[in-house]
Amino acid sequence: MTTVSPAIGEGVSGISSVRDLVNEKLVLWHFMASLTYVMIAMLAGFLYALQLQQLYPFPGIELFSPGRWRMVHTNGVAYGFIANAFLGALHWAVPRLTLRRVLSVKLSWFIFAAWQVVVLSTVVGLLTGYAQAVEWGETPIFIDPLAVVGLILVAINFLTPILKSEGPMYVTLWYFIAAFVWTVLVYAMGNYIPQFFVGGVASGAIAGLFIHDLVGLFVTPLGWGLMYYFVPIILKKPIWSHGLSLVGFWGLAFFYPLNGIHHFLYSPIPMFLQYGAVIATIAVELVVTTVVVNFFMTLRHRGDALRTNLAIRWFYIGMVFYFMTCLQCAFQVSLTFQKIIHFTDWVVGHSHLVMFGVFGFWILGMMVHLLPRLLGATGWYRSSWNEWHFWLTGISMLVMFFDLMIAGLVQGFMWKDLAVWEATLTASAPFWLIRTFSGVAIIVGQFFFISNILMTAVYKRPAEPSTEPVDTSAIDPVVAT
Repeated sequence: MTTVSPAIGEGVSGISSVRDLVNEKLVLWHFMASLTYVMIAMLAGFLYALQLQQLYPFPGIELFSPGRWRMVHTNGVAYGFIANAFLGALHWAVPRLTLRRVLSVKLSWFIFAAWQVVVLSTVVGLLTGYAQAVEWGETPIFIDPLAVVGLILVAINFLTPILKSEGPMYVTLWYFIAAFVWTVLVYAMGNYIPQFFVGGVASGAIAGLFIHDLVGLFVTPLGWGLMYYFVPIILKKPIWSHGLSLVGFWGLAFFYPLNGIHHFLYSPIPMFLQYGAVIATIAVELVVTTVVVNFFMTLRHRGDALRTNLAIRWFYIGMVFYFMTCLQCAFQVSLTFQKIIHFTDWVVGHSHLVMFGVFGFWILGMMVHLLPRLLGATGWYRSSWNEWHFWLTGISMLVMFFDLMIAGLVQGFMWKDLAVWEATLTASAPFWLIRTFSGVAIIVGQFFFISNILMTAVYKRPAEPSTEPVDTSAIDPVVAT
């Protein structure tokens, strides 16, 4: 294994020239937009949870229909929270890995503004009844062309410096290149083919591929790519195995696109496609295991970082959750499990763990690491507030996951026994109450974090000693294997 810095041999004359590669204001604005949307999405989820408690505060008001706010919840997380945060992190990582600016900073600002228009227009469209009948693709038809054009511009803006870079290409850039290509294809496929070109069972098959490929070919490669960037930098040691990084990347590329039809087991979709999805899903769990092993072996002899560095703690808890959710998925796609858990809250718990418990935690870890520097501060205003944020969010996420998983088993076995429908609702009520309280605790945790950000921005200094080292170097020590 060798340590490689992108600044070596590249003709960089000084520290300031490397810092000028990254537009830190752009990174900060994307992060702030991301946090704004996640709060909106969480409050929308809270509204929907009140509906399950028969405490909904806006009955009979069309714009506040629980079903519509449920779509605001899911789309707000995917396109508002996750997409914005990843765009910010890409503006930080890509120039440092390539020693080249993005194609155009003006284009970056245009993309930032246009993407907020896309997300806000999606929210308005969903609330006014213009949703498409595609899960995770409910964005109104008139928004889809704008979103596709935006994704193409993002790809052009970042692929240009990557393809022009010289020297060995670090594993993070492999994931980024794949994500830029896949995301455009996946979004266009999922939002146009089922809507305009095919129907019935074929439409369901395409929609299933879109549902899973949005996670596997957009969120996953960007998320893991950023982990390959940030973890070695913070730990100041190389990734343990180059070979396992190859297995993880090519395993994702080969198996993940075949997963989606497992959302429609026991449907009229041909069984050979369903069996293929089951096998590919189980294979992905084996691939994920190699990636998780690679990162935990990287942590070897640096386990103290879990205690001393909050960003590392967010990252590795997210990795544990990723392993858990993929292991759960490998079981739940078996036809035996599907007889019990299909259409139950088990699936809801699974989706919450992967979208927020994994990628959300990684995003929050990146923000914890970068925000003091982006705000021009020497540290956090209150490190204790960040601890409250971590523990409230982490414990509550785990409680919600196990609560919904158990609820799903209760519901599934009651349905299997042909219980009266009202009886299954009565049995589910305590689990829905726990879900509501755990969701509230997560929201409270985010208020701790946002308050800390605001106070850090105002005071530009820590009011108490922080245990987190803030990277103030001009050139991040990018570590390759």
